Amino acid sequence: MALFGLFSKEKKDSLDKGIEKTKESFFRKLSRAVAGKSKVDGEVLDNLEEVLISSDVGVETTLKIIERIENRVARDKIMNTGELNVILHEEIAGLLEENHVGEVTDFASIPTAKPYVIMVVGVNGVGKTTTIGKLAHRFGNVGKKVMFGAADTFRAAAVEQLTVWSERTGATVVKQQMGADPASVAYDTVCSACTNGTDVVIIDTAGRLHNKINLMNELSKIKKVIQKVIPEAPHEVLLVLDGSTGQNAFEQAKQFTKATDVSALALTKLDGTAKGGVILGISDQFKIPVKYIGVGEKPEDLLIFNKAEFVASFFRQA
Repeated sequence: MALFGLFSKEKKDSLDKGIEKTKESFFRKLSRAVAGKSKVDGEVLDNLEEVLISSDVGVETTLKIIERIENRVARDKIMNTGELNVILHEEIAGLLEENHVGEVTDFASIPTAKPYVIMVVGVNGVGKTTTIGKLAHRFGNVGKKVMFGAADTFRAAAVEQLTVWSERTGATVVKQQMGADPASVAYDTVCSACTNGTDVVIIDTAGRLHNKINLMNELSKIKKVIQKVIPEAPHEVLLVLDGSTGQNAFEQAKQFTKATDVSALALTKLDGTAKGGVILGISDQFKIPVKYIGVGEKPEDLLIFNKAEFVASFFRQA
């Protein structure tokens, strides 16, 4: 199969455009790093290290990439800076391959559990509720029956936003009055989904301040009440992170992974930032698969993360 066999031209174009700012920033810095240099030497590698760190790849992941390139240069006697893009491409692809296990290829290929319960977590402002709406659109397009649980009962805007998305996508929404117990909403949602033959349940949770442990504890309560109905649920705990926040996304990931069993990540707003390198560092450091990426405003701009296509797009026409 060709490398892009699973990606339509429309999806490739959307991805290319969505990470354009990251690509332009990175390769502009890379060009400066090797300017006037014909050989890959210590100075070039030091400059490359600065480029990766300033592109929000993260220190630990950057050092890992640099070490791989140093070993490659020593082993293969590669000294030409013109080959640096190829080496970098291959080593980044290899890193993602090691750390991204069980990749899903399309929205139709969710597991057979019915209903499949997704609990969505993340701080306010990262695009959490919008991501939920886009997921419903995507699942609906492949014939999945979707139900929302409006368990962010502290913000009227969150419930209203979910209600609007339910009208747009045909999803059902279960909600209670403002200030209601979020766990109660989650329980009612899962019970209703079991009764109505729903395929996918998406539970929205309040925008946690990741340094507030009392709010984090509520996530555990929500999980426990869901498990009273479906013992193995939630099948997925999806952490939504704003890709434009760079290193702050690392800190949020660290705190949320301590507080709950995050099983998948969604990186949003990549189209509006040059900090898309954060995907590499987060994938490497947390060993949690990046499952979805947001590269635009349209529902179709929520893409399933394909590591090979992402790296290929990143280096395409570089």
